[in-house]
Amino acid sequence: MAAGEAMSSTTNGTGAKVRLTIPARAEYITLCRLALTGIARVRDLPDEVLADLKLALTEAASNSVRHAYADDDHAGVVEISYELLPDRLVIEVSDEGEGFDPDEAEGAPEELSEGGLGIAIIRAIADDVQIGTQPGGKGSRLRFEKELG
Repeated sequence: MAAGEAMSSTTNGTGAKVRLTIPARAEYITLCRLALTGIARVRDLPDEVLADLKLALTEAASNSVRHAYADDDHAGVVEISYELLPDRLVIEVSDEGEGFDPDEAEGAPEELSEGGLGIAIIRAIADDVQIGTQPGGKGSRLRFEKELG
């Protein structure tokens, strides 16, 4: 891995967890998708499900890259956590940027602006979506789950 990137993994009796930390720059989002592809090999996911999860992850990571550190030329990091459980995959994207107002993502689909489509896409793909701030109130956390049947 290049400087500024970190990845770790843990396992327990019920699943595996992988954490990836990337610089908050668009060119690093591909690494998030590659890690997801590797995790998908552990569990035989249909191609369509994997493609949907990659899209949701790309939208979530792009939101952090685009909005969290918008006023900072020396952007921070985005952390992605993947947790593969026997019945579902949980992905969490977090940052320590300016934060995110989850109420702004609650509008009806016909009210969404171009910038609000990412959250709508994630909600359409995932079985459960949680949006909030990091513990301590700084930064954003977007967590989504997909049941794997």
